[in-house]
Amino acid sequence: MAEHDNAKKVKKQVTPEGGFFNFFKGLVAEFKRITWPSKENLKKVTISVIAFCSIYVVIVGIIDFGFNSLAKSILK
Repeated sequence: MAEHDNAKKVKKQVTPEGGFFNFFKGLVAEFKRITWPSKENLKKVTISVIAFCSIYVVIVGIIDFGFNSLAKSILK
């Protein structure tokens, strides 16, 4: 049965008009459809991401310091 399914597969043909240049034409068309955020919205989102990352770094640093101290006290 697997041999029968393989016989039905058709190879894709590469056409000269499709390909590299049409990819970039489609890319430009997709970029025109994008709704870009306003400057104020972008600033708010950027500040919130930086704040979240800073808080995350502090929390992970505290946990790392705790585990490091625990490992040193156990291995002494």
